[in-house]
Amino acid sequence: MKRYLPLVACAALSAAFPLSAQEAKIYPAPSEIVAAAKADEWVAMAPSDLLVMDLAPDSKGKPRRVVIQLIPAPFSQGWVSNIRKLAAAKWWDGTSINRVQDNYVVQWGDATEKKALPEGLAVVPEGEYIVRSLNQDSQSALAVSAAERARATANSKMLQRDVDPYSDQTYLHKGWPTSNVVGVGLAPTHCYAMVGVGRNLSPDTGTGAELYTVIGHAPRHLDRNIALVGRVIEGIELLSSLPRGTGALGFYEKEEERVPIVSVRLGNEAKDVPAFEYLSTDSESFAAYADARANRRDPFFNVPAGGADICNIPVPIRRKVK
Repeated sequence: MKRYLPLVACAALSAAFPLSAQEAKIYPAPSEIVAAAKADEWVAMAPSDLLVMDLAPDSKGKPRRVVIQLIPAPFSQGWVSNIRKLAAAKWWDGTSINRVQDNYVVQWGDATEKKALPEGLAVVPEGEYIVRSLNQDSQSALAVSAAERARATANSKMLQRDVDPYSDQTYLHKGWPTSNVVGVGLAPTHCYAMVGVGRNLSPDTGTGAELYTVIGHAPRHLDRNIALVGRVIEGIELLSSLPRGTGALGFYEKEEERVPIVSVRLGNEAKDVPAFEYLSTDSESFAAYADARANRRDPFFNVPAGGADICNIPVPIRRKVK
């Protein structure tokens, strides 16, 4: 709730303080920093790296579309390749959202678990949850991420001031939240709106046909245990606001409770898909934004936190400005 002093009272207070106090520096909010970012600090997303899921219209007939950005190399590429094949085969058409667990995940796929999968899907080993050994291409990619982390750390307190309880390091790799366990490897992190692959018990790793997205507090205990393949960049509210399932683990118990999926297509094959871009995590504006997220000094806040969890520095994403 906003509260304002009467104009006369404000004038009296101003007169009571010295000029230096009245001229205290005003710090911009994170949203203001993002709004002021230069055009060349934004990175375009390729349409072919988007997954567009159209749900059945809502009760008022309003269309519902969810847009997912697929994660880039070197992470989860076996599952991402499967997802591309599933979308090309139109496999998700006619399936449904089957699970909505409060403060956890929304999950979708074939509720019957009997729909035949397209041929040619890879069986991805558990070792692919983590990036351990790097080829030349991914080495150069990770060199960039190391530079991003060094720059961001030097210019701001974007990382938590205490050790991350789930890893040795957290930082942003090519715009994605990432964690590193020394001697084990790197993996994406389960932040809000991240998309992962549903699976059964080990050694099953899932094909990518069953997907979920995080709609609650970041379940970081899932890191390195499940493949993360992307993030919802538009329409997460259409999933997070769905009625919670009453069955075990939030699964819907009745067929009529499930939300039908009309189609899932890659962005370059779907109609009317806008262009999207994200704020480069190697940019000066992102360093300022991350610092502002970790140390809120804009007028509403009294005490800066002095640090931030990796999931509390969401990478700004927007429709591309024409």
